[in-house]
Amino acid sequence: MNYSDSERIAGFLEAQKINPAKDIKSADLVVFNTCGVRQMAEDRVYGQAHNLRVKSQKSKVKIILTGCLAHRKDVQRRLKNKVDLFFSIKNFQEEIIKLLRHPESPQRRIPNKKDNDSLDQHWDSSRDVQNDSYFCTKPKYASKHTALIPIMTGCNNFCSYCVVPYARGREISRPASEILKEIKELIKAGYKEIILLGQNVNSYKDKKINFSKLLKKVDAIPGNFWISFVSNHPKDFSGVLIETATKLKKVCEYIHLPIQAGDDKILEKMNRKYTQKQYLKLVEKIRKSFRKNKPEKLYSLTSDVIVGFPGETKKQFEKSAEIMRKAGYDMVYFGQFSPRPETAAWKMKDNISKEEKSRREQFLNEILKKTSFENNKKYLNKTLEVLVDKEKKGYYFGRTRTMKNVKIISNKKNLVGKIVKAKITKANIWNLESKLSS
Repeated sequence: MNYSDSERIAGFLEAQKINPAKDIKSADLVVFNTCGVRQMAEDRVYGQAHNLRVKSQKSKVKIILTGCLAHRKDVQRRLKNKVDLFFSIKNFQEEIIKLLRHPESPQRRIPNKKDNDSLDQHWDSSRDVQNDSYFCTKPKYASKHTALIPIMTGCNNFCSYCVVPYARGREISRPASEILKEIKELIKAGYKEIILLGQNVNSYKDKKINFSKLLKKVDAIPGNFWISFVSNHPKDFSGVLIETATKLKKVCEYIHLPIQAGDDKILEKMNRKYTQKQYLKLVEKIRKSFRKNKPEKLYSLTSDVIVGFPGETKKQFEKSAEIMRKAGYDMVYFGQFSPRPETAAWKMKDNISKEEKSRREQFLNEILKKTSFENNKKYLNKTLEVLVDKEKKGYYFGRTRTMKNVKIISNKKNLVGKIVKAKITKANIWNLESKLSS
């Protein structure tokens, strides 16, 4: 979502005749679009804002902070002498226009107490979706063949470790007509991959159109392109959605299904609303549906796992290892727990050392290496569609429909942004190697 938000910020700025600077030090205006999911990302903001204010070649450079950290009082206090303006991503248009109209006026505008008293006051979930004008902003797409399309924002799940409901507010879905219009224009312009984004795309709803129906409408758009989506919550990944996602021709054979932890008590503390058994049943439903609807296709399953959640014993951690072995993931994105202000887990004792968190992550990564390599070996000697992302040092690099990274040997020119057929010649732990089919 942050990448997509940044594309919309860039698009809006250029529409206001504000052009990109050669480098950050020579800029007149710098916008930090922040992520508050982990402490590491937050710390980078502090360091970069400080360095920019100290080292910038422009003594009057205006620094804006938006995104997940912008509303937090502790962040505002810490950066009050570094940042000129704090605002939510949903308000960036009006706030930047104010800044452009009155560049010399005092800009440090910190939300008042009423704004921060409660989530319901700060984010009014009853607002009409059209009020979120940043959805309508034409983005400056970073890629010429892959487009990130936000279909909703916010989250109602309140996982105990997650700051998103406080930073982005309650769930708000984007009108389906708006989404389809943007995608149709992209396909006409030659885009080959559409990635639908949301904190929980399963919750999407615009009048009578739910996420399953939206997928069908996108799939019906004429053209040769791929569709994928992130992220999903296991608690509401319905049978209807499984059938839709595994049956539609343009939807990629790839599902990202975060588990976060393997132990039921830890999952309950995380407020995830499912058990290990329920999750594994869901995984099996997805696999069966792929085998039924696309028996000739390979498919992949990826996930997220948090290690070192407060109170997680070694025995409970073993349950995460157990579920990884049973699920046989193609990829897992690991995160070492870091307490986030405003969340329920912020009040829990972070009683697992950094060293132990790193040990647990490495342990799980060794399991992932085995399952990933076993899955990758299934691709050997198969000829697959590959979307070429880049060319480097005489090789092309791209991805399969299952999001496997592929190195391609080919003498042909100008393949970037095209969907080609490639025969897999080698399987590695994290990627595949291939040669272009004749």
